[in-house]
Parts: sequence; structure tokens; C-alpha cells
Amino acid sequence: MVATMPTHARARAEANLGVVTRQQLLDTGTTPSVIAALVRAGELRVLRRGAYCLGETWEAAEPYVERPRMLARAAVATMHRSWVLSHDSAAHELGLSILTPPEPVVHVTRPGYSSAWTRDGVARHYARFQPRQVAQVGGMRCLDVARTVADIGRLRGELHAMVAMDAALEMGVTRAAVEEAMAAMDFYPGIVAARLGVGRARLGAESVAETLARDLLQVLGFDDIDLQFPVRTRSGRIYWADLRVGNHLVEVHGVLKLRPVSDGGLADRPADDVAREMQERASLISARRLGISDLWWKDVRGPGRQLAGLRLLRDIATTCDRYGPTLHPELAEEAERIRAAHPRRRTPGTLGA
Repeated sequence: MVATMPTHARARAEANLGVVTRQQLLDTGTTPSVIAALVRAGELRVLRRGAYCLGETWEAAEPYVERPRMLARAAVATMHRSWVLSHDSAAHELGLSILTPPEPVVHVTRPGYSSAWTRDGVARHYARFQPRQVAQVGGMRCLDVARTVADIGRLRGELHAMVAMDAALEMGVTRAAVEEAMAAMDFYPGIVAARLGVGRARLGAESVAETLARDLLQVLGFDDIDLQFPVRTRSGRIYWADLRVGNHLVEVHGVLKLRPVSDGGLADRPADDVAREMQERASLISARRLGISDLWWKDVRGPGRQLAGLRLLRDIATTCDRYGPTLHPELAEEAERIRAAHPRRRTPGTLGA
């Protein structure tokens, strides 16, 4: 006889991102032998001792945010003390974009003097925080956005702090709020790097890749970088470029732009059509006496970053030779008028009026 999960047990799991504990299954009348059979059949997946996830839910979940959220819920559900999610785990619950670390783990924090240890895929932190810094999101208690930015910056350094702070600004969290969260951390490890990264953050980066591209330009020696620069082409259509240096635009692309909506991407038409539109857009922008470079994730993170930097230097130098080192006054005035009429573009990659 094939074991099946009781409807009420499945409903309990589905209400918690597919995660359910052994005790919760027993409480719904699911016997130990049925639980074991469900694991063998793949209907349940063991996340850690005493915690499971619906098999199909785990398989359908993407690996960077959804699966870490499931692992965090499984960890908290099997802990006997009162912990709150923090660092990466809090960021995932809060919807804060971060730079994924090489070896992700679940992060939890409880009040105490600063110390931490990692065991069984869970990093346990003891640190002081105020009750007002605890947020309730999706049924989970986690440290708020400002504290999370500070913690990630201290743990992983300047670039991670910059990425998280960029994302926090997009969410409406102010730099002052993060600086307030860091005010009590003067002697905490990593605080100097965290403050440097928070100080470099800018409003206008709409993805982690855009932040990394801006960092690449800064490393190359470009400081006067404009974000979300609007260009009206001769057809009357407005395109928003991710970054601008002088008369040169930099567009940062992700795989989601080419992946169909049915597969979790943004493309509502074939990839060939998307690529063709990108080429047409580049031609229309170039006609306004602007240069343009395209960057992908492999160009801003990993071994391809150095080659991408050399390519950017060549492209920008060519544009400077053709059109000069500073933005043409006509384009500057036009961009100012467009921004006044359309303060921020509605969604990444879309075209304005």
C-alpha cells in the first residue's frame, strides 16, 4: 500500500513554505511508519533532524532565496530556545536583496554578548539588539532591515554592505536608520568595512548586478556615475540606462531577461526576439551620440570581471574620442525634463512613455 500524506498535514506544511516538523505530523495523526514511507517515496524531504519539506515544493523552489527560507524555518522550528532570524536569513524573509555568500547557512541571533558558532548548517549569534529592531514577517521573527544591513556588512565586508544598503534604499530604508543601528557597534568586528560599504550606497540600483557594475566602474577610476539615465530616441520612446559615465551608457542584464515567464523569468516572447530588441535599442541609443556597453552577471562577479573591466575601459575611451568626455548639454537637459515627468521607472527593464 502506497503511503499518502493526510490532507490536513499537507495543508499545515503548505502554510509554512512546505516545511513541517515531525511533531506537527504526529499531531495530525500521521504515524511514524507513514512518515518514513513518505520520505522513501520522495513526498517528504528531510531538511534536518525532525523537520521536513514537501518534496515537490523543494524541487520547484529556486536555490538562492526560496530554499534558504525553507531551511531557516526548519531550523527555527526545531530549536528549543527563542531565536530570531538574522543576517542572510532575515534578509530573505524581509525581501532584501543581498550578495549570496559562497557557503550559505541559516543565521539566527539571540540577546547576549557578541559571539557566534556554526554547527549543522546553522550560525548561532549572541548579540545585543533592541526589541524595536525585531520585525514579524510571514510568521517569522527576524531582525529588521537596518540591523540586517549592518550585520551583513560586519560579517562579510564592504561590498556586501554596499549591495545590501543599495537594496535597503530601494525599499525606503534610510542610510540614517542603518547608521543608527551601527551606532552601538563601535567595537564590533568588521564595523569599519560595514560603514564604508553603507557610505558608498546609492539610490537607484535596481538589482545586485547593477550595484556590482557600479563597483566595477568605481574600481576602474570612474566616480561621476549617473544611475537610471533616461534617453528619448528619435522614435519618441524612452529607454532607461542602468549606468552612465560621460556619454557612455552601461546596461546590466540578467538571465531572467531572456528566460520565459513560465520558467520564472521576465521574457514574454522568444529569446531571439528579446535579443533583437536589445540590438535595436542599442542602435537607437547610439544615434543620440552615446556609446553603450552590455554587462552580464559573469562580467560583474567572478573570473570574468577583469576582462569586462578592460572592455569597459576600451569602450568608454572610444566613446570619449567620438563624443567628448562630458555629457552633451542637450541630453542633460532632456534627461532632467524626463526625470521630472517620470521620477522613477516603474519596473526594471521596462520602457517609459
